[in-house]
Amino acid sequence: MNGARFPFHFATAYRLPALAFGITPRTAWVDLTDEDLRVRYGPWSLRTTRDNVASLQRTGGFAFVKTAGPPHLSFADRGISFTTNGEDAVCVSFQEPVPGIDPTGRIRHPGATLTVADVPGLMAALAG
Repeated sequence: MNGARFPFHFATAYRLPALAFGITPRTAWVDLTDEDLRVRYGPWSLRTTRDNVASLQRTGGFAFVKTAGPPHLSFADRGISFTTNGEDAVCVSFQEPVPGIDPTGRIRHPGATLTVADVPGLMAALAG
């Protein structure tokens, strides 16, 4: 695999809150290369090596108020959510936590939730 781009799936209700933070289909995607997993979400980004991916889980059914707009930090486990819909996502767990939500990199995330348009495709690519 040389690389693949997975755009985010924007539900209609999520578009305006995302736009307020500079998150649009032109500024939000997941890039997967042979070496790296890279997330761009408006002005936010996350990058890690593929060998840092520990596990994958399909998830969904998110509450709008907990997921719309900018990335969200879980106070329960410090995970980061890059969510543009509430229906379908992949939760990627990392062996070593990675920076993503703050510009200083002090907050590190043990996992990231990603609402890409092709959840099964991203999961298959990461698992392969």
